Amino acid sequence: MSEATIRDVARYAKVSIASVSRALNGLDNVRAETRERVIAAAAELGYVPHAGARSLSLARAHAIGVVLPDLHGEFFSEFVRGMDRAASGRSYAMLLSNMHDDGDQAAMALRAMRGRVDGLIVMAPHLSEGALRRALPSRLPALIIHGPRTIDDVPTVRLDNAAAAEAMVTHLVQSGRRRIVHIAGAEGNIDAGERAAAFRAAIERHLPGAVPIVLHGDFSEESGEAAARAIANGSIACDAVFAANDMMAIGCLQGLRSAGIAVPDQVAVAGFDDIPLARYLGITTMRVQIADMGAHAMNRLIDILEGKGPDTRAELHQAELVVRSTSAGN
Repeated sequence: MSEATIRDVARYAKVSIASVSRALNGLDNVRAETRERVIAAAAELGYVPHAGARSLSLARAHAIGVVLPDLHGEFFSEFVRGMDRAASGRSYAMLLSNMHDDGDQAAMALRAMRGRVDGLIVMAPHLSEGALRRALPSRLPALIIHGPRTIDDVPTVRLDNAAAAEAMVTHLVQSGRRRIVHIAGAEGNIDAGERAAAFRAAIERHLPGAVPIVLHGDFSEESGEAAARAIANGSIACDAVFAANDMMAIGCLQGLRSAGIAVPDQVAVAGFDDIPLARYLGITTMRVQIADMGAHAMNRLIDILEGKGPDTRAELHQAELVVRSTSAGN
């Protein structure tokens, strides 16, 4: 099958060639509806933007494209560190990009990788199955991390969020806590939703009759501080906080201490991920082997590229409860 051209995309999307060029280059002078049609047409036809990319696609680039929802913070830096370690060990380069929370931006970031890489690792906890499938280049091998659970024809790596939340709630209840608050992650994030749902279920199992308390957060330190202020001013009565990631736990810890609330004597604090900073601050957390997970994902994709057999497994990784000083005693 011959490679699609920009004319093919324009004809398929029923727009001019100039509109295709502007849309695919992210220029502002394109209507949102036109941009969506062009992106959908390019994805459907498998369009590679330029001749240089087409020539590269005919040979191995020995590079892996990595697209993450963000590049800020210790979680992502640890993840990238593990992937880079594995890629370098197998003589592959790594091209890194991000896509934030926008489906169109995801499509643009992934399309930009075509012709430059042999395969893709995509972390997409914020995209629906439809948005992710539309964004993925059709002819480029990919591995999905923290993506929709309905995708079963692409290799995936996910966390067992339900088991992790259950383990944390069990620990807090066994240490004597009875009013546990959960600071949820960003709305629309798959991991955040699973952790919040599992928290509610665990509270109902371990503390019959108790009403699960879930606060909105966004994985940032600031949202943890906001939760601490609500606790300090009496808006929320609790004796433990379980945050959906360590950065929110850190913000909450600092906010509680600034308000004169003793941790853990008055309020226990726990997080999720076990980033390096959580270890230094003595925060109880669910340990995700972040760097090792990144390295494992990279090795899985390279194995596929090097012909070691088809792989569409959905791997479910377990987090480990690590109890530290922020939840000891009561």
